[in-house]
Amino acid sequence: MSLQPLHDRLEAIAQEGRTRKLSARKVEGVHVVEADGRRLMNFGGNDYLGVVADETRGCDLQSPHETHGATASALICGWTPRHEALARCIAELEMAEAAVVFPSGYAACSGAIATLAGEGDLILSDELNHASLIDGCRLSKAERVIYPHRDLDFVEHVLTDRAGKAGLTWIVTDGVFSMDGDIAPLPQLADLAERFGAHMMVDEAHGTGVLGRRGGGLCDAMGVSDRVTVRIGTLSKAVGHQGGFVAGPQVVIDTLVNACRSLIYSTSLAPIVAEGAHRVIQRLSLWQDRRDRLAHLSRLFRRRMNLEAGGIEAGIPIIPLVIGEEAETVRASQAMRENGFFVPAIRPPTVAPGQSRLRVSITSAHRDHDIELLADILHRVCPHLGSAEMASATQ
Repeated sequence: MSLQPLHDRLEAIAQEGRTRKLSARKVEGVHVVEADGRRLMNFGGNDYLGVVADETRGCDLQSPHETHGATASALICGWTPRHEALARCIAELEMAEAAVVFPSGYAACSGAIATLAGEGDLILSDELNHASLIDGCRLSKAERVIYPHRDLDFVEHVLTDRAGKAGLTWIVTDGVFSMDGDIAPLPQLADLAERFGAHMMVDEAHGTGVLGRRGGGLCDAMGVSDRVTVRIGTLSKAVGHQGGFVAGPQVVIDTLVNACRSLIYSTSLAPIVAEGAHRVIQRLSLWQDRRDRLAHLSRLFRRRMNLEAGGIEAGIPIIPLVIGEEAETVRASQAMRENGFFVPAIRPPTVAPGQSRLRVSITSAHRDHDIELLADILHRVCPHLGSAEMASATQ
């Protein structure tokens, strides 16, 4: 599965003398300090009122009280040693050649697809993918085919029909689907990708930190990290900070640095956020007890609500309770609030008409008693929840 078109694209950029590279620079007052220690008066940032200059002038740059922003995009002077360290740590977690950090998960998802899948390429996208993936597909100049949720036969049919007719072919899917709490059949999709010379792109937003013995996500848990070309993730969920990332082959990351508009034209992630996310990611492999606890609580809640799920899905901490009608779903959410629980109502356009639901999100910080009480109140507020019909609707 060659990525030669990306190599060719970068070579064309190099021939024009337009190759861009990220350079780590620290911001200190009105200066930037380059990796070699050279101190330069900074006329490249956007700190128009000197707010960042005030916070960084003569201060301890390791202070936990820093609040300043990056002042510029990554390619200007917004890529600091903290961003560089975070990117390297992410690449190690994802067992990838390289990684790059974005200011948000949305920017990472939409930008990666729009940049990597070009004219003459083909995208196959799961119909329940996150909006950021969908928007990236729409921004791309590639041909787009939306396949029914987790429908391997449909994917195989399209790949068979289009064999040899497209440039790069990308199979794009969420790992854990954010509104349904189910998972993509990654091993089977990887088999199809290898058979037809396609590449996989997986959004690990709800998998990073939660799944896998190292916390690397669904690809890690299913042992397919080396078979998935591009892994996208967020720093705002299990990592507890802000931002997004893309990990993959060096040629993929170089292509994004040189051509991805949501990276090139966005102010970089705040350095203090990058440092905080780095600290968490360094610890993910040590937090198996938290992952085990989270899976236990998720299985407990499913049992209490009579929801069937097996394997990895039984321990996914996203549990949808489909009610159907919008007004009834809002009433149920309000009733839960009156009983001391925040359980949000999810309605169209986030989900399809007739599929409005309560979306329960569990954390390892909850207690067994919290889960038991939540289930008891839900059964009281919505007596039909947990019925055989209900269990069928949520699978």
